[in-house]
Amino acid sequence: MPKKSATKKEPAVSSKKAPPQIAPPRGMRDILPAEQGFWDIARKACISIASTYGFERIDTPIVEETALFVRGVGKQTDIVEKEIYSFETAGNEKLSLRPECTASIVRAYISNGMLNQPQPVKLWYMGPMFRHDRPQRGRYRQFFQFGCELLGEMDAVCDAQLVIISYLILKELGIDAVVRINSIGTPESRVNYKNALSSYFRSKRARLSEEDRKRLTKNPLRLLDSKDPAVIEMKAEAPQIVDWLDEDSKAHFMRVLEYLDEINVPYQLDPYLVRGLDYYTKTVFELFTASEEDEATQSALGGGGRYDGLAEILGGRPTPAAGFALGLDRVVSKLKELNPQIEPNKVEVFVAQLGEQGRKKALMVFEELREAGVKTGEAFSKDAIKAQMEIANRRGAAWAVIIGQKEVLDGTAIIRDMDSGTQEIVDARKIVQEIKKKLGHG
Repeated sequence: MPKKSATKKEPAVSSKKAPPQIAPPRGMRDILPAEQGFWDIARKACISIASTYGFERIDTPIVEETALFVRGVGKQTDIVEKEIYSFETAGNEKLSLRPECTASIVRAYISNGMLNQPQPVKLWYMGPMFRHDRPQRGRYRQFFQFGCELLGEMDAVCDAQLVIISYLILKELGIDAVVRINSIGTPESRVNYKNALSSYFRSKRARLSEEDRKRLTKNPLRLLDSKDPAVIEMKAEAPQIVDWLDEDSKAHFMRVLEYLDEINVPYQLDPYLVRGLDYYTKTVFELFTASEEDEATQSALGGGGRYDGLAEILGGRPTPAAGFALGLDRVVSKLKELNPQIEPNKVEVFVAQLGEQGRKKALMVFEELREAGVKTGEAFSKDAIKAQMEIANRRGAAWAVIIGQKEVLDGTAIIRDMDSGTQEIVDARKIVQEIKKKLGHG
């Protein structure tokens, strides 16, 4: 009788349920390698132009004492009331993720004694900020800003310079931007204006949303930031702050505009621009793409202004200061629409290997080339030469160094011209020398 063939056993299927995948928190996202080229272009433009104007980098903690933002940004602002990420530590410290960076910069200026340095102090920063805002297109709960702060000087030319720098960064990126600018005077000159504005909107209270009614009670200036179409319509007939400015603020603002005219920076006077932070004084400005016309749907690419009282609010001596911040997420979004040519992550030479001994030798050669300043690529996890050569081509390598078992025994290496496919054998001790000669590195 023929033997029964053994039944092939199917592999056991695990009944264990796979753990759920974890996504980024709502309103936050990953910036993948394919996008990084756009971000690099934006970062380089920011740093290059700021450095040309004498600004130096500063980094401040992502986490600060909550009191810094309550005092600095303003207790009754939307940021502090609704959007700030705050927590209390086991040691009873009340801390917050920074929702913006100006207050942190001024705190650093005070706590590090920068007020004793030659003035003005010019600082730039770049990094993530956090606001528990309603996520929407172009608005994230973790977002990135680039900003410049100029501390210790009150001359109007400083305000103009900051407007110019922010405008030039966008221009460098090919973004057609327009500046909207206003003066909100001093806290003293705003008192009467707030009263007039409050009186105007109280007469139209029935048409205000519940949220805007709260703003009317707490700080009527915040109504001028409203995106509600009804409020935007009402705003057109509202009192204008220019009629309440003190003479010094008027003269300061006129000088700012004269400097902008001299440099031919396009701007629009916006009598209702106030910005959403309590620390601003005198000049305020925002930047929009020139194509955006509907105020209810507009998103500023950036903005800034003067904040002469902030250092004193934070415990320092009175210090004039001004600054701006660009929202890099929105800037990069606009940059993508322009579809600039992104330089691939190219290499000059690619080190390929075959066999375990070849891989060990190739690792050493890779390091020697890298230390010699040669842009070098590899795919050491691949075994097949064909797969490695495909990667070398994708990365734009002009030359490949190939090391197999035979080359290790002979003390040689193969150098391949990736365009013509021609190869030559060289002494393994002269690989770096030969590659640098072929690349013209001297």
